[in-house]
Amino acid sequence: MNPQEVLVNAQQAMNVRRVFGDPIQVDGATVIPAAVVGGGGGGAARGESEGGVGFGLKAKPAGAFVVKDGRVAWRPAIDVNRIVLGGQIVAITAILVLGPALRAWCKRGKS
Repeated sequence: MNPQEVLVNAQQAMNVRRVFGDPIQVDGATVIPAAVVGGGGGGAARGESEGGVGFGLKAKPAGAFVVKDGRVAWRPAIDVNRIVLGGQIVAITAILVLGPALRAWCKRGKS
């Protein structure tokens, strides 16, 4: 595949269909899923007999628009993994910071 074709395909991949999914009808409401989409890279190299090009595309759920009775509401996607990781970081930080202080306080109380 030549580099020009790759760049055209990458440009076509970065379209509104990647950000907003097909509307879904659920219980009288229309749900329109949305994602955060980004891409980058590019560039081409040509040697005597070889050529190459690169491009990256990343998408992750952002949430959904819910349309019901003429009203639109935004429902964000919840990343449970990120919440759990945040809790673990807070717990480890608390142990590292408060652990020595608690040990010192306990030793002082015994004397």
